[in-house]
Amino acid sequence: MLAEYFGNYLLYPIFLGGGPYYLIGRALGPEVGVSIGLCFFLGNAVAGSLYVLGAVETFLDAVPGAGIFKGTAATVNATAGVKETIFTPSLHDLQIYGIVVTILLCFIVFGGVKIINKVAPAFLIPVLFSLFCIFIGIFAAPKHNASPGITGLRLSTFKDNWSSDYQFTNDAGIPDPEGSTYWNFNALVGLFFPAVTGIMAGSNRSASLKDTQHSIPIGTLAATLATSAMYLLSVLLFGALATREELLTDRLLTAAVAWPVPAIIYIGIILSTLGAALQSLTGAPRLLAAIANDDILPILKYFKVADSCEPHLATLFTAFICISCVVIGNLDLISPTITMFFLLCYAGVNLSCFLLDLLDAPSWRPRWKFHHWSLSLLGACLCIVIMFLISWSFTVVSLALVSLIYYYVSIKGKAGDWGDGFKSAYFQLALRSLRSLGANQVHPKNWYPIPLIFCRPWGRLPENVPCHPKLADFANCMKKKGRGMSIFVSILDGDYHECAEDAKIACRQLSTYIDYKRCEGVAEIIVAPSMSEGFRGIVQTMGLGNLKPNIVVMRYPEIWRRENLTQIPTTFVSIINDCIIANKAVVIVKGLDEWPGEYQKQYGTIDLYWIVRDGGLMLLLSQLLLTKASFESCKIQVFCIAEEDVEAEELKADVKKFLYDLRMQAEVIVVTMKSWEVHVDSAPQQDDSLEAFTGAQRRIAAYLGEMKEAAARVGGPLMADGKPVVVNEQQVDKFLYTTLKLNSTILRYSRMAAVVLISLPPPPLNHPSYFYMEYIDLLVENVPRLLMVRGYRRDVVTLFT
Repeated sequence: MLAEYFGNYLLYPIFLGGGPYYLIGRALGPEVGVSIGLCFFLGNAVAGSLYVLGAVETFLDAVPGAGIFKGTAATVNATAGVKETIFTPSLHDLQIYGIVVTILLCFIVFGGVKIINKVAPAFLIPVLFSLFCIFIGIFAAPKHNASPGITGLRLSTFKDNWSSDYQFTNDAGIPDPEGSTYWNFNALVGLFFPAVTGIMAGSNRSASLKDTQHSIPIGTLAATLATSAMYLLSVLLFGALATREELLTDRLLTAAVAWPVPAIIYIGIILSTLGAALQSLTGAPRLLAAIANDDILPILKYFKVADSCEPHLATLFTAFICISCVVIGNLDLISPTITMFFLLCYAGVNLSCFLLDLLDAPSWRPRWKFHHWSLSLLGACLCIVIMFLISWSFTVVSLALVSLIYYYVSIKGKAGDWGDGFKSAYFQLALRSLRSLGANQVHPKNWYPIPLIFCRPWGRLPENVPCHPKLADFANCMKKKGRGMSIFVSILDGDYHECAEDAKIACRQLSTYIDYKRCEGVAEIIVAPSMSEGFRGIVQTMGLGNLKPNIVVMRYPEIWRRENLTQIPTTFVSIINDCIIANKAVVIVKGLDEWPGEYQKQYGTIDLYWIVRDGGLMLLLSQLLLTKASFESCKIQVFCIAEEDVEAEELKADVKKFLYDLRMQAEVIVVTMKSWEVHVDSAPQQDDSLEAFTGAQRRIAAYLGEMKEAAARVGGPLMADGKPVVVNEQQVDKFLYTTLKLNSTILRYSRMAAVVLISLPPPPLNHPSYFYMEYIDLLVENVPRLLMVRGYRRDVVTLFT
């Protein structure tokens, strides 16, 4: 009794919902907070029925004639072999009176907090007086008309009652050797635990306190210490006051020993339990309204209330739950249920304090200094252990209910960023992991692609589409089972001071689009005077330590000639050169519009034209493609270029052995391509690439002529891309012819391939950017879907696991 009132009336004058739910939710996240908060609400609502049944049963014991239905009487052996009759009220009386009392209490709750505060002293003062009368009666016992089992305070009685003697009882709680219920320590803990749940009542109304940080720790600890001392003292005194038989059979022994008359105790118990029921019917609706007001679960929107308004609908729902449990009419069945819900809440509170204290974030500055994370962890573990000790079946059901609510909230709930402890834990874990990685290169066994997806298109996208849709699909293809992270980057041309807000809006749009495409990654928007300068800043600074992006992915600018975008060649070559200098791998996707979606099944082959050593990046990308549903039916073909026939067989054997050691299955095909010098006087092969070849020659010659005319006008050297160049026309023709032969080989062997991967040639020194674009255009001519890959100065595959 005293626990309820020290926790509920003496400390806090006004009710307000939320309480531990806010602490748990803000520390462990909205999913955990809502799941435990709803169970805590159920615990409070069910506890109301427990208190109502306790009040009704005490009233019917005190006034048996008030029963509408006939109760039952059981004869048991009392002290010295005396037969004693114990009256048990009818279940129907408990149900009827319980429903009536619950309805009356609801009318008081509907009156609002002011009415509750006015009636609170009427419940509290008689309770304190009855406690005073009980302790006076203990020291004055035995009375002249007392039962033979009440011996008064005696050491011999205390010794006789010291050991345990668990017994069977019937459904009414009366000792019966043939009873269906056996009571042991664990069961008694579950029965007793609801008596100590009032200590959290103060935090339930924290928003109504004048000085929350001062009142809650002092008040809660005072309530805990006072009630613990009271309970312990009562156990010791009653153990020395009456025999074991009397303790077992007299369910209202406190009334029998009270001074001056038992009626005072009956009144005290009834008022105490009714007051506790009133607290439950007042606190539980406010807790439910607080959960609903956080707008995490849409299904709870009907229980929302405005500030300073009463949660009437939540009160009706709480009353419905309370009345439903009252109909059960069995206190011993209801008690373990309440115990589980409250223990879950206490475990959540302890875990919250443990996590916050362990992480010790800068925002964690508790005013109460006497705490340690180990005590909170111990408290949380004890809560779980006690749950299993009381009833493993009830524990499993309670944990399953919490898990179901958690899963439902994570699926249907709205995202809420409350700065919870888990986010802080993730952040600290990420920092620690980043430090442990160090600055050294990651071993090939642990190498993961971290692609930098260059979202800015060569051209325009539809409105409100911040990134090419297939770029996100391709980024997912570079991950194995979703592991890895992509960085989506776009560049806005302009001044940072003028475009900062536009960049923030664009970043939010890009992040939303990434989530929509279900691609694990982050969005970044850079403001720079030009695309080239923006990318140069990105490639130098993006990332931390070993978590810097290692592959730059961008779309091939197929529109550069069609739309006469003359600035594209310079920007394109600048980006590739920056990647080479920064030691970043490059993947350029040609035919991005035709890239298959997640469920578009592809058949045929994945063809690799392995021309230069790239650390195995091209092989690794082909293996990653095979892990995706769209490419899982394809086979890998590796094409190696040999200049002489005598080299072909040896090269084929070496590559096969290398792939075998890497545990990669692929067919190896060696293609002989005689050197350009041998065929310098012969005409190119007549195939589909010839027209593109002659067109490229013609355009390069025209561009070179314009350069020469411009140089002659100013009397200076040849200029291209703003810098002087030296053009070796024979070398230009060599590049064109070599590119023609590669394109012809691709079209001959891989015209029907699902995707082709080829080594990306670096931009030649002193060649204009326009020339390089012509080389690449000729290389990809008539190939519908192609990846140009350039590795970097390290291996990404290894022979060892």
